[in-house]
Amino acid sequence: MKKIMTSRFWWLFLLIGLVAVNFLASVFHARIDLTKEKRYTLSKATRGLLRSLEKPVQIDIFLTGDLNAGFRKLANSTEEFVSLLKDRNSSKVQYRVMSPMEAIPGSARLYRDTLEALGAVPINLTDQTETGASSNIIYPVALVSYNDQQELVRLYTGNERFVSQADIVNSEAAMEYEFARVIDQLVSPRKPFVAYSIGNGEPMDARTWGIQEALDKDYRLALLNINSQPVNADTFDVLLMVKPSLQFTESEKLKIDQYVMNGGKLLLFIDALIAEQDSLKMNAATIAYDRNLNLTDQLFKYGARINPSIVMDLQCDFMPFVVGGTPENPQREFLHWNYYPLFEPKANHSITRGLGLVAGRFVNSLDTIGVDGVRKTVLLASSANSKILSTPVRIDVNENRNAPQDASFQKKDVPVALLLEGTFTSNYRHRVSNAQRDSLTAMGITFRDQSDENKMIIVGDGDMALNDVSPTNGPLPLGINIYTLRSPYQYQFANRAFLLNCLEYLVSKPAISETRNKNIVLRLLDSKKVKENKRSWQLINIALPILLVVLAGIIYQYIRKRKYAE
Repeated sequence: MKKIMTSRFWWLFLLIGLVAVNFLASVFHARIDLTKEKRYTLSKATRGLLRSLEKPVQIDIFLTGDLNAGFRKLANSTEEFVSLLKDRNSSKVQYRVMSPMEAIPGSARLYRDTLEALGAVPINLTDQTETGASSNIIYPVALVSYNDQQELVRLYTGNERFVSQADIVNSEAAMEYEFARVIDQLVSPRKPFVAYSIGNGEPMDARTWGIQEALDKDYRLALLNINSQPVNADTFDVLLMVKPSLQFTESEKLKIDQYVMNGGKLLLFIDALIAEQDSLKMNAATIAYDRNLNLTDQLFKYGARINPSIVMDLQCDFMPFVVGGTPENPQREFLHWNYYPLFEPKANHSITRGLGLVAGRFVNSLDTIGVDGVRKTVLLASSANSKILSTPVRIDVNENRNAPQDASFQKKDVPVALLLEGTFTSNYRHRVSNAQRDSLTAMGITFRDQSDENKMIIVGDGDMALNDVSPTNGPLPLGINIYTLRSPYQYQFANRAFLLNCLEYLVSKPAISETRNKNIVLRLLDSKKVKENKRSWQLINIALPILLVVLAGIIYQYIRKRKYAE
């Protein structure tokens, strides 16, 4: 009787234990991230952002439908990531997976219409099947709603025309940043104020359409004449300077200097040389010479120098050249134009991680200067096959009649874009006059000889931030070469994304910017070894398990026979 009671108590304790474990499991959630890159771990900034939510966040994922393997993987990764967000704050984060072709409740419109109105770009997935080609329109976006506001999250950050496995992986790596950035914008809806500098010959025509289009949604953009207006860091978050052509006065340089000293951010796209493609339309050659912008001493003080030189690179864009025929009927052919280098960003910083090729034109090389308290990061650099031409530079279209695969292209990793971070020293330290101090005071600016922690970006190419203008189509998207328009070599380079990434890094919260540093490694099989050892792996994966089952059966029968025979 005692033994029966003990047995019953044991079963009762077991039942109570199972109920308790299930209850605790439903209340408390815990995950152990064993991946090397911590892909299932949220950053401290994201966790803090989720804790600060005062109202519910609704996330609608629209990456659904007939997806190929790459986008199916991205869709699964998206749902896994959003579930991490919900686990962190289940009462404030809700999500669902929806089709863009569903109708909005209480409306005749489809969700697709809302997504496209917010700027979503659909992708047409085309696959070859046994019955022919099949196409499917997908929307790789998520819609985040908070406090009666809505913002899109780009789930796929690669090129829409050429989808690659590497772009899928980069999109997974950038997912936390994209969600954190959008949620932070909804929680703190202030738009950063960008001042576009004018007064020194900066373009103000249709070539700046790409800048206006890129900044229209998330930034406030204003024109600022630094010659006649104050440059106040309390008003403008970023001073954007694109391709100035006139020399800067000391008064203008002092305004820029004190803007930096008081916390303002600089984004400079500078052409140190006068070199324009239009000069080659009438003549086969032109001379590129120094603009003499009078900025050398100031940038030198901050830790950088724009050299009066041009970078030529074998990794470059195409241009149409006359290679034969007659004057009435010339024969044209697309050839590489080494003065239009293409820069492949290295994954050494969040600004350039996952970025595609960035196109430049007559680009100047940069040097870093040893300045205490200033850290330098090369954002863009030439390929391993480049060379530098110092001023005066003779640019001749006839150079491209023969492929320049010669020993002169031996330079590599020539810097053309730099990020400077740290405490900057004023270019006017110990030499500012009383009259200059008074002029600053009249504009509400206090002279400082050193900045707090600050940052700026310097790019040795003004055309990198400008778009081409077609006589028939008007302004072209930023990153498209008008000379290859409607040709087999047409391609939209990542100039727009580079510009936006630079601005986002300069103005966004440092902790959120750091979420872009997550890196997911694409671990692919060695195709050569797979092909060589194909038969061996087939035997191991197919025949070996069968042999093991048969062997286990033989051993089991042998042991059974011996047991009952005895």
